[in-house]
This record gives sequence, structure tokens and C-alpha cells, in this order.
Amino acid sequence: MLSKFGKAYRETALIKLIAIGLIFGIILALFVPSVIPVVAVFGKLFVNALKAVAPILVFVLVMNALSQKSESSSTMRPIITLYVIGTFCASLVAVSASFLFPVTLQLQTTGAEITPPSGIVEVLQNVIMNVVDNPIHALTNANYIGILAWGVIIGLALRQAGDELHSVLSDLAKAVTQVVQWVIRFAPFGIMGLVADAIGTSGVDALLGYAQLLAVLLGAFFSVALIMNPLIVWLKIRMNPYPLVFATLRESGIYAFFTRSSAANIPVNMSLCKKLRLDENIYSVSIPLGATINMAGASITIAVLSLATAHTLGISVDMPTALLLCLISTVGACGASGVAGGSLLLIPVACSSFGISSDISMQVVGVGFIIGVLQDSCETALNSSSDVLFTATAEFSRRVAKGQLKPEDLIPRR
Repeated sequence: MLSKFGKAYRETALIKLIAIGLIFGIILALFVPSVIPVVAVFGKLFVNALKAVAPILVFVLVMNALSQKSESSSTMRPIITLYVIGTFCASLVAVSASFLFPVTLQLQTTGAEITPPSGIVEVLQNVIMNVVDNPIHALTNANYIGILAWGVIIGLALRQAGDELHSVLSDLAKAVTQVVQWVIRFAPFGIMGLVADAIGTSGVDALLGYAQLLAVLLGAFFSVALIMNPLIVWLKIRMNPYPLVFATLRESGIYAFFTRSSAANIPVNMSLCKKLRLDENIYSVSIPLGATINMAGASITIAVLSLATAHTLGISVDMPTALLLCLISTVGACGASGVAGGSLLLIPVACSSFGISSDISMQVVGVGFIIGVLQDSCETALNSSSDVLFTATAEFSRRVAKGQLKPEDLIPRR
């Protein structure tokens, strides 16, 4: 009996299993709430397993990719350019939505003891200091900027190593990738636990008081995911972008929606890149880099909540100030941590451009945590799915120039 179940489980498409897990999670939360603490363990195990394997995966794959003397790393520049353009365009969408549908907040004292960055200079300083972090400390604390930096440095240093060592690194990368595949197969149970826990603990009551704010945020998220990003992709490859867009949202965004962590979603994104037949030497670097700096959803959150604060206080925001906010949101989003709620701590940085005190802006951070059960999930889904989308777009654009891209290439293989 168990062997038949195991065989059926392995042969069923993962997305179908996730849908089943999602349904079961909702049913358990609504009709059998007493089992929520039990099934919630599956969600915690899934997320923690992803977070545990992700730093090792990133370090090994980046080191292996750069040690192989591949010239494909020259395509990193267009990927980074797409990351920056996508994040800035997202902030433009957010600012436009906030002007079209201004939101005011009922600000109260939250009592949250959180210390935000004092400004963009501190954000940039933190990023630079993370680059030179101790490699062991970077791995144990999931400092992906430091992991990337040391992976690049050691990988470049190993370019002169013998073929035997290169073979060992390649085998190690394959082994770590296989471990990731095992973890991902656990996803349906993890999603079931995460959904049941989210509904059981938060429900929807906490969101009703902020319906308008959520509507503006979600409208901006969906506008970027379904209009702005497809437009960017189309301008690069001149093909219908939606098969690729929907694939990244379905196979990356769904995971990220429930894990609420770009860092935890790195293994999922690398698996999707493999299905898209992308160059591993490229995506092994661009995906963890994207989880660090490609934060379109974060820039939306920062811009919308900052402008909501300004509207609440009756502060008039002119066009130059709005453009400055777009720049601050873009730079600040790049410094946001890839964990749940990471973008909220950058709101005081953006609010400071309006002369708003930290006491007021930290109340807005508290509002962000209240709506975070939905806002942060959608934000992370946009952030993480865009990592794969723009990585694939850059490589597909290169294939277009060589006349090698076909429409079916935009669809992941099973």
C-alpha cells in the first residue's frame, strides 16, 4: 500500500500535489482547527529545510560555476540591468497607484522595539560590510551577499586548479542539487502546514481594517507581474512573454507566496531554471544575486506605505519628490533582507525624505506587520518569480540574437 502511494506521489506533477496540499490546509484550518499545531510542524520543517540547504547550495554552485573557466559569466551584466530596471519600474507603478488612489492610515503606537536603518548610507554600508563577512559566519547566518562574494572569490581562485578538483566540485554541486530536489518533493506537506497555520493564527479579520491599503498594494503587485514585467520581457525577446511569465508565477511564485522568503526560495528557482534549460553557470550566480538585490515587490511596499504616511499627515508630494522616492525605494529595496517582512524596516528610510520622524514611520512599520500575512506573501512571490523571469529573459535575448530561440523554449519541461 505504501509503495503504491509512494509511486503515485513520485509520478504526479508537483504542482498538482501542491494544489492538493493547499486544499487540505484550508479544510483543516476551517473544519478541524484542533490539528493545526500538528500540521503546522510540516510547514516549519519545509521552510527550515529550504533555509538550511540554500546557503550551501549557493556557495557550492557559485564556486563551481566560476571555477570552470566558463565565458558565460559575461551575460551577468544584462541580468543585473534587468533587475535594476524591473525594481525601478515597480516603484514607478507603486507611486502612480498611490497618487491615483491615495490612502490614509489610522496611526497608533505599536510598541514594537525595532531599529530601522538611519538612512540610505547605512543601508549601503551594511551591504558593503556583508560582502567582507567571515565566510563561516556568512554560511551559518545565511548572509547571501557574503556567501556570493566568497563563492566568487574562491571560484576564481580555483580556475587554475587541476581537472581532478574541478571534477570533484562538479560532483559536489550535483550532490547538493539532488538534496534540494528531495527537499522540494516535500513541498505539498509543507504548503499544507503553512496554509493551515496562516489561516488558523491570522484569519482575515486583521486585514479588513486595511482593505484600501491592501487593494493598492495588491493592485501594484499584479500590475507589475502581469503588465510591467511582461512588457520588459517582450521588449527583449519580441515573443509572447506570458507562457514564461505564468510559468515563473506558477512554479516559483506559489512557493514564495507561502514561504515568504526569497532566500528560502532559491532552491526552487534553481530547479525551475533547470527546467527552462538555462545555463547553470549563469543561473547559479544570478538567482542568489536576485534574491539579494532584485526586490520589485519590496520597492512597491516601501513606496506605497511611505506615500500613505505622507497623505495621512497632509504632506504635499510634488513630482521631483516622487521621483526621488522611486530612487530611494529602488536602492532601499536592494538592501532589504530576503526574509519575511524584510522590506518593512526600510520604510523609515523612505519616510525620512518627507521629513517624517522615526516615531511616526515606525507606526507604519507596525501596520505593515498587521497586513503582512497577505502583503508580504504577494511581495515575495513577485520578488522571487522575477529572479527566474529576468534570468531567463537575458539568456533568451542572447538566443534571439543568434536566431536560436523557439516559442516552446519559454515553457519549462517536466
